[in-house]
This record gives sequence, structure tokens and C-alpha cells, in this order.
Amino acid sequence: MRRAIELALSAKGRTNPNPMVGAVIVKDGRVIGEGYHHRYGDLHAERDAIRHLKESAQGGTIYVTLEPCCHYGKQPPCTLAIVEAGIERVVIGSRDPNPLVGGKGTAFLREHGIEVVEDYLKDECDAINPVFFHYITGKEPYVALKYAMTADGRIATDFGDSKWITGESARAYVHELRNYYTGILVGIGTVLADDPMLTCRLPGTRNPIRIVMDSHLKIPLDCNLVKTVNEAPLIVACLDKYLHDGADDLEYSDAIRKKISALKSMGVTVLGVASNGEVRRGQDDLTDASKNRHVDEGEHISVDDLLRQLGLLHIDGILVEGGKHINAAFLEAGKVNKIYTFVGAQIVGGIGIYTPVADIGITKMKESIRLSDPEIRAFDTDVLIEYEVQRSK
Repeated sequence: MRRAIELALSAKGRTNPNPMVGAVIVKDGRVIGEGYHHRYGDLHAERDAIRHLKESAQGGTIYVTLEPCCHYGKQPPCTLAIVEAGIERVVIGSRDPNPLVGGKGTAFLREHGIEVVEDYLKDECDAINPVFFHYITGKEPYVALKYAMTADGRIATDFGDSKWITGESARAYVHELRNYYTGILVGIGTVLADDPMLTCRLPGTRNPIRIVMDSHLKIPLDCNLVKTVNEAPLIVACLDKYLHDGADDLEYSDAIRKKISALKSMGVTVLGVASNGEVRRGQDDLTDASKNRHVDEGEHISVDDLLRQLGLLHIDGILVEGGKHINAAFLEAGKVNKIYTFVGAQIVGGIGIYTPVADIGITKMKESIRLSDPEIRAFDTDVLIEYEVQRSK
């Protein structure tokens, strides 16, 4: 089963929104076939393993990290292939929460006289696909929040300089995360201050779908994100009223309509999102990284509605690389599932303007958002701390 897990993980970043799955076929104590789901639309792991059989699987056992599917999708049912191959025993790691499969795959196999063992190394198999499990059950993306800070908790100096908090090896791992998650999200403040590309610059990887939370459509038409839309898709999420002639100022409304038309003509997806229904400070509508940035007051897009719509676009997971206000918005909405905290081995001091998360209304430590036991790894002198966000029961 651990070999099946290893095979599954070799397809990281290529199967979304499908799960990563690996399979190993054994007969008389020998491995006679291996396979995995290579990419979305390709053969599933079980059929890939059967395709690579060295001899007949008649009477053999297949170890598979996820319950075999029993329905027709882009590929025919794997349960049928298992039966046709003469396999007599199926050992399963994770149960499939997909309502099209959940329990039906094992039932089909048992009806055809095949022995089924469930929950073998379940925790290790479940750990492969947190994004898939979240998306298939909730119909909205799994949200991972990533930020880098100094050892004294700063994401920039008081003058807005943040290049670089961590070294090359830590920054290279961030590009692996960009390959893993289907989407990457920032606020308009990050776009205006840094003019980023948000692409994945590792060989043999894919670019994520770039998503910008831009409530009032301030994105420049000549920014790097727009100019590289042919290299990686770009979604600009704004208040839906701008797509329905909802602005009060006619001159402003006309300018917005022209910008929307220009963005669409350049290949950008403009997504209208419901308002969060309140006037609040922040959300990264920030324009000057070298000062205490001016912050707009007014309506901003709803995190809940944005995630709902991204789910409809089959975006199963997003990496949030915003500033403190974007981070706060997702945490306040209760939508963060995982946190990647990079700690650079340096101290800059200052008065505390540039912290990873803006005010989220917590006044007492007992009200804090609780995190899991951490996973810790080192990248030269830098440290990555990974947490799962604990949900209150």
C-alpha cells in the first residue's frame, strides 16, 4: 500500500479536480503490476496497473489507495476492470466520499465474489487527498493560506520591503505549492504593489489559475498578470454590481464597463461576486507599499460567494498568497483549511504595520483560531511550519 501511495503522489498537480490514486497488483508474493492516475482524463490507477501487468492477475490481490469507481465518467468503471482481470482480493485505503462511488464500488466487488478489505493504512491514504475530499463534499475549493515572515513576525520592513524574507530553497518550494494547487489568489493591493506573475517556475510543472480579489476593478491593463494571460488563466473577481450597471456614478460606471470589456477582450475572466454586505477597512485595496498605505472604505466581495463560484468553475483548491487583509478575510470567514508559515532567519524590528494577519476581532486568547500539531521542515536557515486549521465541534 505504501508503494501505491508513492505512485499516487508522483502525479501531484496533474489530476485536479480528480484525486491522486495509486495501485499495486500482487500475486504469489510478487508485484506483477503497478499504476497510478497520471493526469485528469487519463486511465484511473486500477486500469493503469492492469495495463502494465507482467502476467495474468487471475487470483491476485490489488492494493489501491482509494475505493475503485463504479460509474462511467471520462473513464469506464474500475470495478468492472478488476472483475474482468480475475482479481480475487481488493485492499482499499481511503473510502471515496464522492456520492457516485461511496460504498457502491465495494458493494459491486463483493456482489461479484471478490474479497474486499477496507481502511488499510487509511490515515496515510487519506493524507494524499485532503483537497479532493474537501471539494467533493463541500463543492468549494480547499483553502491553503501561505505567508513568509521574519523571526520577529514581520512580512516586510516598515518601508514595505519584503524581498527576500526567505532564501532560494524555501522560495522554490513555494513554486511546488503553486503546481499542487489549482488556483493561486492574491488581493489587488499585492498586484498594485508588486506586479507579480504568480506562475510556477519549476521545470515540468503547470501554472495555477491566477485569481485576483479586486472589488472595484483597479487592476491595470498593462500589469504582468494581464500581459501573461496566454501563459496562465486569470480570473479577476469584482463586485457583481459592476457587471449589471449598478454603479451610482455614471462616469465611473462607464469607465468600469470599458475596463471589463478590455479585460475580456484580452482573455481575462471577469467574475462578478456578491458584496460582503458591510463597510470595512482593508481587503488589500492598497496602493503604496512604501508608506502606511491608503485603504479604501466601501463594499468588498464576499469570500463565501467567491469560493462558491470558484467551485462551480471546478477549482478544487487555492493557495492564498495575499497580504494581511486578504488573510484576515479568509480567516474571518472560517474558510482556511491549511496554513503554510515560512519563517526566515532574520529580524527587522519596526512598529508592527506589516504583520501576516490583520485584525479579525479577537480580543482574548481563548477566542483564537486553533491550529493542529505542526509539521516542521527546514530549508537551509529557513523553517516551514504547516498547520491544519481546527474546526470547532
